[in-house]
Parts: sequence; C-alpha cells; structure tokens
Amino acid sequence: MEKRENLRNIAIIAHVDHGKTTLVDQLLRQSGIFRTNEVVNERVMDSNDLERERGITILSKNTSVMYGDTKINIVDTPGHADFGGEVERILMMVDGVLLLVDAFEGCMPQTRFVLKKALGLGKKPLVVVNKIDRDGARPEEVIDEVLDLFIELGADDDQLEFPVVYASAREGVSSLDPYEMTPDMKPLFEAIIREIPAPEGEIDAPLQLLVSNIEYDEYVGRIGIGRVERGQIKSGQQAVLCHQDGTTSNVKVSKLYEFEGLKRVECDEAKMGDLVCISGIADINIGETICAPDHIDPLPFVKIDEPTVSMNFIVNNSPFAGREGKYVTSRNIRDRLFKEVETNVALRVEETASADTFKVSGRGELHLSILIETMRREGYEFQVSRPQVITKMIDGVLHEPIEYLMIEVPENYVGAVMEKLGSRKAELINMGTREGGSTHIEFRIPSRGLMGYRPEFLTDTNGNGIMNHVFDSYEPYKGDIVTRHQGSLIAFETGETVTYGLYAAQERGRLFVGPGVDVYEGMIVGACPKAEDITVNVCKKKHITNTRASGSDEALKLTPPSILSLEQCLEFIADDELVEVTPESIRMRKEILSKEQRMKHQFRNK
Repeated sequence: MEKRENLRNIAIIAHVDHGKTTLVDQLLRQSGIFRTNEVVNERVMDSNDLERERGITILSKNTSVMYGDTKINIVDTPGHADFGGEVERILMMVDGVLLLVDAFEGCMPQTRFVLKKALGLGKKPLVVVNKIDRDGARPEEVIDEVLDLFIELGADDDQLEFPVVYASAREGVSSLDPYEMTPDMKPLFEAIIREIPAPEGEIDAPLQLLVSNIEYDEYVGRIGIGRVERGQIKSGQQAVLCHQDGTTSNVKVSKLYEFEGLKRVECDEAKMGDLVCISGIADINIGETICAPDHIDPLPFVKIDEPTVSMNFIVNNSPFAGREGKYVTSRNIRDRLFKEVETNVALRVEETASADTFKVSGRGELHLSILIETMRREGYEFQVSRPQVITKMIDGVLHEPIEYLMIEVPENYVGAVMEKLGSRKAELINMGTREGGSTHIEFRIPSRGLMGYRPEFLTDTNGNGIMNHVFDSYEPYKGDIVTRHQGSLIAFETGETVTYGLYAAQERGRLFVGPGVDVYEGMIVGACPKAEDITVNVCKKKHITNTRASGSDEALKLTPPSILSLEQCLEFIADDELVEVTPESIRMRKEILSKEQRMKHQFRNK
C-alpha cells in the first residue's frame, strides 16, 4: 500500500446557505488560481442560472487548488435534502469532509443528513465554524451542538476527536482561535493537509475506477467523473466497463482530463487517488466500474436513498396548448425525462398506461420543481399534477415518509405554528429559546403534512419564521390530514380578463390574475377563503346603456393580484387540479375544464 502525500480529496458538506460555495471561492482566490487582475463572479462554482438566481447549489462540482506542493481536489456539494443523491455518491470520491456550520444557526437538518452519510462511509471530518463575524455568533455553543450531533449519529472515537477551524468565508479569514483571526485562509489550508488523510492504495496493481458523476459536453458527449481506486489509467488505453446489471463491455479511454482550478485540463495518465474525467465511452453511467481487461473486479456502489415524492408529467391539452412551447409532444417529454435520469440518480421515471403521462419520482418537491423549471427554460411545455408522497407496504402495514422539521420563530408566533402543525400530525421532539427571543422547535411530521404548509407558515409568522426539513424515515401511516382549507376561483369562459369582471370576482377571494390576461374555461384565477370552488366570470364587460348617472362610472379599484411562483402553484393545487407549465407562463387549471362535466363527475363519485 502506498500513500500519495502530495494529494488530498475533500468534499465540503453543510446545510443550505451556510457558505460552502463562498468558502470554495476564497480557497480558489487565495491559492492563486485567478490572475490578480481577473474579474471573478461571486459564488463562481454556482454556474447554473437557477443556482445563481436562488442562491443554492443544485449540482455538485469539482475543482482543485494547489497549496505548496500539495494538490487539493475539492467537491462542492448541494445543501438541500432534495439533492441528497448528489451528496451521497460524491462522498465515494473523497477521503475526508469539511463540515461547515454557521456560527449563529448551528446544526440544522441538512447538517445532520450529510454528516450521517459521511460518518457512515467512515470519512474523516474537519469542522469549520463559518460566519464567525456574524452578529450573535456563538462558536463555543455551536461546537457543543456539533459534538452532540456526532454522538447522536454514532460517530466512532476517532471521528469524535474532530479538529475545528473558525472562519469567515466572506472576509477570507480563518483561525484555530475564534477570537483571534489570521487575515487569510492559511490555518484552514494547513488543517486540511494535516488532518485529511492522503489517498492510500496500490499504484502498481490493475486499474479500478469508480464512476461517481456524469457530465455532458456538446463536443465530446458523455464524460464520466470518478476516482482511480487502484492502479493507473492512461489516455487511449483499452479497458472493461462493468455495468450495474453485472454485464461488461470493452471500451477505449479516448481522452483523460484532470481538474486545475475551475478548468478541465487534458492529461496523459492518472494514478490511484486522482479524480479524473473520461471521455469516449458513450454508454458510461453513474455507479459503474472501469477495470483493466485482465482483472475484472467491479466495486460496490453506494446505495442511493429512494425517492419520497412523485408527480405526473402530462402532455399539455389545455385550450392554449402549443402556443408558447417549442417541445410539446409526448415523445419530446419522454426523451427529455429519460435523459435526465442518466445524470440525476435520485430521480425515477416510469411510463404509465397513458402514452401522454409519465410518473416522475424524486427526493422532494424542490427536487421536482427544479426539473420542471429547467425544462420550461429549455422550451418544453407540459402539465404536472399535485405532488404525492410515495407510501410503502412493510410487513403488511402501510408506511409513509416522515420528515425531521426544524423551525425558528419569534416567541409570539409559537402558538399559531404549534396549532397548525398539530392538525398536520406533527409530533414535537424538542423546544428551546435562543438569544434575541427566538424559539427553536423540532418536530417529526409526515411528508404530506408539509405539502402546502410553507405559504401558511409565512403568513402565520408574518414572514419572520425559518423552516428547514429533511427526510427522516418511513413510519406507519398517520391517518388522514386536511392540508388545504381554501377553494379555487375558476374562470367561467374563455376570453380576456376585464377590470369590471375582476372587480366583481375579487369580492369572492384573492385573485391570481390582473386585467388583460388570456384565460380559458376551467382555469384557476384565484383562491376562495372557503373550502369550496366558485366559478367567476372575469371576462364580463359592463353593459352599455344610455344612462349617465353621476358616480356610476367612477374608476373601479382592483386589489393587485397575487402572482404565484412555480413552487407556490404546486403547493396550492388540489388533487383534481393541474399546473400548466410553458416557457412563458405558469397557469393552474381544473383537470376537467367544463363546469357541467365536473358536476357530473362529482355526482358520480359521491
């Protein structure tokens, strides 16, 4: 066994918004990757438009920095539980993890989720307490919380002796002492070299490489990214690809790339411990092993957690179908969904009895809504049904997914939150107060109890609450939950909305459309405060008469409409409603558009 002392492979894991991507920015800057006069974007690793807009990391990314003679390969992972499939397989490529924790917020649900995965795979942790310059930072308490979490997750004695570095990624400073900062990232770099183990293995043994990620390049096609577990790999060499179903195929490695900073650089060979990209293998997939032809020895791949939420993707059949989208047919949608499955390992796509409907399952509503948003930006037009949780039969008993929910709210809103969550079958685990009068509450709640709760939560706390949740386990079904207490306001006819019609309709509830908007019969134009659907005529014009009574023609004042985002639409719709998604519009509609047909259907199903 040999050690490669001049190489380190680390993943940065943390809860969403604790500063992972900003920290990578600083490590890149301070290792001299950028020229002194180079203009560099903030959060340079978040290259995807959606990542930049939302300020979250969706796809894991590789980069590398040089510190002295040592090359440090860094993988920036997503923080949201919905992208946990990304985190799990990335951990296979590294020897240690930087666990980043916010000095004010402390351990959050995602911290627990990613740490559990890392400890389970036996990775060496290095704890970085970030945002040390934040008001209300409480580094000592946070370290105690981290230690409690390690013990709770069953860390071994070696993992419990975790080293700690304090930092402010935004300011580019770090230290081993929270009250005395060094004006650079040197203490962090030194800790990585000192604490993270160097890759260890056999360099002269037959090749073995595990593919943990796939990228797609317009010019070279599919690129497999993985770690050389054993031996060496050379550009142009013959190898054997071991598929997950047990079959093998002979392949040629046409080109090899390694990471230098943010770029992929062509190289001739790579050794045990290196992270490399391989092009030229058309059918390469995540979880497969590349072996030497004379020594076929596939590696086991990490088991990815199962999806917990599913929804139907349906060909758009509304009266406005085909107006705005470029790709509208079932074949277009089918090809795109199956292409997504190749790189999005936590996603499942199934064909249904109808050729126009595909059942897509993912790790959560955000996981699926990011896919929907990506597809509509690419020119796809389709409809989606309400998200449903995926239940399982275990020993003859129906089980459902349970989420671990953390909420932080000012004290005076606790009652409203507890009451709402109680009706959604939430079970209180822990409660405590933080400095500044905020209350920290932890629950376990069925996943379906959380669907549609976020808008209510923001209303109940006047926007002052913070909620985070992560999948916990499957438990026996908790019984029926009424999650929606509102009805829909439904357009009576097809046409263009008019102020006069909207003015009459706004007395019935909250509107989602303003004047001059094209609507069709059966389209949802607002929310009704009562739990019943009401049909409204928003296209109704005022009758023209010859009378000119004083005051009758005064300007009608409309309340500004609530424009819902994609996630809000998915949370709002009921089981008999759909969201129509096009590159230009997001509309909600009844599955059965005609009022008459809806009444008949309701009557038949009573």
